[in-house]
Amino acid sequence: MHTNIDVQPIRTGEKPQFPEGDFLLSLGKRVRELRNRRGMTRKMLAHEADVSERHLAQIEVGEGNVSVVLLRRITAALNVSLADLFTSESEDQNGRVIQRFLDRLPANRREEFVQRVMRELGHESKIRRGRIALIGLKGAGKSTLGARLGEKSKASFVELDSEIEKEAGMPLSEIFSFYGQSGYHSIEKRALKRVLDLYPQLILSVGGGIVSEKETYDYLTINCYTIWIKAKPEEHMVRVIAQGDVRAIAGRDQAMEDLRQILHAREPLYQQADLCIDTSGSSVDESFSKLKAAWDANLE
Repeated sequence: MHTNIDVQPIRTGEKPQFPEGDFLLSLGKRVRELRNRRGMTRKMLAHEADVSERHLAQIEVGEGNVSVVLLRRITAALNVSLADLFTSESEDQNGRVIQRFLDRLPANRREEFVQRVMRELGHESKIRRGRIALIGLKGAGKSTLGARLGEKSKASFVELDSEIEKEAGMPLSEIFSFYGQSGYHSIEKRALKRVLDLYPQLILSVGGGIVSEKETYDYLTINCYTIWIKAKPEEHMVRVIAQGDVRAIAGRDQAMEDLRQILHAREPLYQQADLCIDTSGSSVDESFSKLKAAWDANLE
């Protein structure tokens, strides 16, 4: 069977037309997504990649004429490969099919299905059930709730940020200045593995950006029961300011916009957690009751 295809020949001296504008827009959007997911401002990424902030801004809105060398510097600063830069989230078809299937299930059936799959795969071990990892953005209540659960359950409570500082021998701010974003995440991975080797039973609070590092996040979800401590962006901001972080006060409107973009970029990754506890509009006691119930159910 033959199919007639209308092929228009290219005339001599005529160049084929490619949708370069669409490509540059797509590339810029992907750079912006990856930057937001890692919690980096445009200024931070420009400094890390050694490119001008103005040039980076042009790339993100699809107006940049990007060289391969510049792309390599940007991907190194984002700690991703060139292939990751050209792969959109929509191309992860298997993950999206599974997610659509789960979304159609009622909440009780969804939890039952996930638990059954995890048991079949061997991940629902006694060790995994004895470890809870709290994920989410700063200000959600991870440290407050985690420390309280540790006291009540007599399990060790560990903040991964403190372990990262021990691993590097310096404060977090100095780690970023000295090693950069990619160096920080390498230290984060080593610290996580060391902590999980030390504690068979554990409540662990991790930094909000760990979900952006696929290998590290996969290791965490395989070895721990993960709970997303969720809150509205406005509540994150109020709590961060209450903790004495004056950086959130300066340029507050821009800080709020950055926070919303980071949360939006990371939300699909946070949703991969085993459970979500929304602390928005809830007291510490109310949020803790939900967390304690999850811990008790997980150990049954």
